[in-house]
Amino acid sequence: MKTLIAAAALAVSTLAAPAFAELRVGAKAPDFTAPAFLAGRPFTYKLADALKNGPVVVYFFPAAHTSGCNLEAHLFSDAVDQFKAARATVIGVTAGKVDELAAFSAETEHCGGKFPVAADPGAKIARQYDSTLAARPDWSSRTSYVITQNGEIAHVYSNLNPNDHVTQTLNAVKVLKK
Repeated sequence: MKTLIAAAALAVSTLAAPAFAELRVGAKAPDFTAPAFLAGRPFTYKLADALKNGPVVVYFFPAAHTSGCNLEAHLFSDAVDQFKAARATVIGVTAGKVDELAAFSAETEHCGGKFPVAADPGAKIARQYDSTLAARPDWSSRTSYVITQNGEIAHVYSNLNPNDHVTQTLNAVKVLKK
């Protein structure tokens, strides 16, 4: 019986786990263009254009309107002024529930219109960043990247728990500013 329980626990943890094969610090960040929303309004997001203004935090999240992703978006929304003070911008990217991103970007309890979220149907961008869920490779994992203005990965943080992504990336951005 204990063996069966241990096998079931291993199977569940494997299914929920991200791939954890994210890009390494110092690697060139893949450029991307994606349909995005800011405060419910659609536009085309271009990483290359955002990098012209300073570092960019690209955070991948599994799906809009799920508990962990709701919390993570809210935490980034609360900290967006701190990122701006460090001359960095934030973009959330997801392959899950992309049809809900317009509302998600506007809702005060999530993004609140303070930063954009981009749709990644089929997880094409997430695959370029090695940020897909093992159990659902068509969905993004929860991985955050800090990309320098010259397009290099400066910091990577992968953890399904959304609580530390803002702290991790904000600290990395502040180090870049020095």
